[in-house]
Amino acid sequence: MVEVMTTPPLPRWITDTKPGHSEWYVDRFRTMAAEGADLVGEARLIDAMVGRGSRILDAGCGPGRVGGYLHEVGHEVVGVDVDPILIDAAIADHPGPDWQVQDLSTLDLLDQSGDRRRFDAIVCAGNVLAFVAPETEALVLSRLREHLAADGFIAVGFHTDKLSIATFDDAVAAADLTLDLRLSTWDVKPWRDDADFAVSVLRSV
Repeated sequence: MVEVMTTPPLPRWITDTKPGHSEWYVDRFRTMAAEGADLVGEARLIDAMVGRGSRILDAGCGPGRVGGYLHEVGHEVVGVDVDPILIDAAIADHPGPDWQVQDLSTLDLLDQSGDRRRFDAIVCAGNVLAFVAPETEALVLSRLREHLAADGFIAVGFHTDKLSIATFDDAVAAADLTLDLRLSTWDVKPWRDDADFAVSVLRSV
């Protein structure tokens, strides 16, 4: 079981990136979208894994490319990110989902009756786990687990040079999650031990 920190350290996205990085990140994806780049491969996989009209949490949503697509194809989407600049971009570029500024290490989403919101799928694309504060990976995963519906899953993707598989798997176990499936890409290529990217599907123990 994860030991809860009273005041978790700030995420790497805040502490380890240079001034102007968030604005550059937003502009980068707006430019890629304008050029016709395929920016929703992760979202297509998640869409194929859930039923119609599912509740989906885009955890570490950035400027909203994944959650925005999932909303467009009919799902109920909440997107959270620690960076208000990215959330502002998501609101501007992808209206419809419930975009919120939230730190994943303290995530506690409630519905109108005060009960915790539960999701059929939670997606962490774009190296989200590599940008959380050092040694909070298990804490973040445990907060996500607390928001899973009974048969829900968490899909996490990251470059293995940014976060090692061993570190990630230790965090998975500490968060009372289990590995259901591992791939080497979001377009469903099989896992290899020498893969430079990992997509892991997790479920509650």
